[in-house]
Amino acid sequence: MEAMVKKLMQSMTSRSSGNMKDKGLNKERRFLKNGSKFLKELIADCNGKSVPIRSFSSSQILQATNNFDSSCLVRREWDHKGYKGTIEGKSYLIKRYFEYRVKDRRVGEAYNDIVLSARMSNHSNFLRLFGSCFEFSFPVFVFEYAEHGVLNHRGHIMVNGQESVLPLSLRLKIGKEIAYAVTYLHMAFPKIIIHRDINPTNIFLDKNWTAKLSDLSYAISLPEGKSRIKTDSVMGRVGYLDPLYLATNCVTEYTDVYSFGVFLMVILTGRPALLSTRSDGNPQCILSYVKGLYENGKLDELIDPLMMEDMTNGQVLQLEASITLALRCCEERDEDRLKMIQVAKELKGIERIEQSLGANI
Repeated sequence: MEAMVKKLMQSMTSRSSGNMKDKGLNKERRFLKNGSKFLKELIADCNGKSVPIRSFSSSQILQATNNFDSSCLVRREWDHKGYKGTIEGKSYLIKRYFEYRVKDRRVGEAYNDIVLSARMSNHSNFLRLFGSCFEFSFPVFVFEYAEHGVLNHRGHIMVNGQESVLPLSLRLKIGKEIAYAVTYLHMAFPKIIIHRDINPTNIFLDKNWTAKLSDLSYAISLPEGKSRIKTDSVMGRVGYLDPLYLATNCVTEYTDVYSFGVFLMVILTGRPALLSTRSDGNPQCILSYVKGLYENGKLDELIDPLMMEDMTNGQVLQLEASITLALRCCEERDEDRLKMIQVAKELKGIERIEQSLGANI
């Protein structure tokens, strides 16, 4: 961060000298405009504490992505694209926002994502932010590259254009690690941070299959000492939104607990949050589908067909315990839901079920 401040000061000095060419001047102006806003937000968020964020040049970014060529594209969302790029022999995920769409949704949300990502960079279950480039019309950010990619809407990963089936042990590990990440948001700071967009497409897997939560654009901090805040609009993904949040516009930590419960159902069953359309023309949410089978004692029907053949009795018990936990996360009243730290502890215990059974045989 100190290097970025130094570069900003150098840019101010260069700008006043009047000796730069037009192209360089435009680049410096962009750096000043974008960089100063980012630093202001970052310094305020971190209470002046140092955060090691590297400054990359536009030439490094363009060379790494072959001028943002589609062959380097690894992820596309409605407001940004993610490119794989190599800088100084190291692979990165380079995040480039669509400027016109960011303006529509307020520029502040893009900066919110990056400022909070910088704060979370030391936690192993968040996608790490390494640096930024402010020489484009809108900032470009450089994250760690996760070798196994990002989960899709069914909680699977894509390998050579095909869905790859994840074993139950890995699905449970992903659930536990994302629970750790959300618990960190809720408990590690004076103000509770609510993610508001927990879903599989915001979760990456690195070379060691460690789960990494990303995209903090919609995240919001509750006032210190407060357990809820009323928002002007509801933010999040259809199928994962807490009905209480939809009805009241009030955000609490249980807003994330509900979304996490839906996410857990998705990765465990391999089904999307919104299932095929019903006879009335409306999609069925996975919660009502899972709840119906649970109440009728048919949890075995929830097992992902792609992994059913290889499951042991212990794994079936793990799946049933995890689904039951997910349903508890999605209780109608928020006071009946668990806190994320409880969810994380229970998932850790569920991971040990098969091991315990094996030891008793």
